[in-house]
Amino acid sequence: MQSVNARLNSMPRVKKAVVAVIGTTVLLFGVVLIVLPGPAFLVIPIGLAILASEFAWARRVVRRGKVFVGRIRRPSSARVVQRRESSTP
Repeated sequence: MQSVNARLNSMPRVKKAVVAVIGTTVLLFGVVLIVLPGPAFLVIPIGLAILASEFAWARRVVRRGKVFVGRIRRPSSARVVQRRESSTP
């Protein structure tokens, strides 16, 4: 009976290790794609999202990335609104 409990207790560790290996592999592949031709800007967030499913540090990085993208998007959309308003007679 103890071996069944021991296996059940080790399953979260195994899952965390598998997620760490897969997420790190995808993330490193994305970093390599920065230099090589490829969609690094898509692969890196996917790798971070995989890691964020198990690690708090990756969740913080994803959250900061969302805030950063939000800050970049807002000024550009505000400029479009200002252009439309200034072109109105």
